[in-house]
Amino acid sequence: MADFRKIECPVCSDTGWVRVETDKGFVARRCACVLAKRDAAVLDRTRIPARYRDCTLDNFAPKNDSLKDALKISKKFIAKFPEADVGLLFIGPCGVGKTHLASAILSEIVRTKGSSGLFYDFRDLIRDIQNTFSPDSDLSESDILTPVFECGLLALDELGAKRSSTWVEETIFYIINRRYNERKLTIFTSNYPDTSDDEDDRVPMFKKSAAFGGPKKTDETLVDRIGIRLRSRIYEMCKVVDITGEDFRKTIKQASYRF
Repeated sequence: MADFRKIECPVCSDTGWVRVETDKGFVARRCACVLAKRDAAVLDRTRIPARYRDCTLDNFAPKNDSLKDALKISKKFIAKFPEADVGLLFIGPCGVGKTHLASAILSEIVRTKGSSGLFYDFRDLIRDIQNTFSPDSDLSESDILTPVFECGLLALDELGAKRSSTWVEETIFYIINRRYNERKLTIFTSNYPDTSDDEDDRVPMFKKSAAFGGPKKTDETLVDRIGIRLRSRIYEMCKVVDITGEDFRKTIKQASYRF
């Protein structure tokens, strides 16, 4: 996306106004560059990463039924916001478009619904909170958490990406529970597969290893990464959207690179 704040508008010469002829004569109207600058400023405040700033639902190209369903659910969520009852939890392997959808939803809502919104990578949020504990920090824990608590829509990407500890579980539960109690909607994404509520089911799953002919432990599940209590709360406040498919970055982006 071009940075309109650094480009002189050839239409209005950065005055913000254009002269338009109508049936009643010439009138002054806001130039399109003003709206572009406003949208850019709004999106800056969301913290959506630059790589995902241009993500929209229109440029999301579903390749299978699960992606088509995820796109349909995303559109319905936007249409219902802020009256939607629950948030969304996109679960699926790397590269299937979870962050694209979360960013597109957040961007659309802050631009068209007048809501405040915030994007945070799970690891960055934990790191930013921890950094406030340093004596050299210019920020307090409240400086980090207040926007997270108060924004109309929070997108928390890569849930469970940082290995869980008692402090991490308690901190994230505190954040999520606060938003839940205040009926504020949240979108989550996670690469970790779901499991049942029974703690007995947290026994590691195994699969056959072709190389060694024996059992091999699979990836951890979401509950392994965030704990049973936090997982239960998230399932109360979100609709789970399971996504399957090939890694877009590996199968499509790599194939498109030419040197």
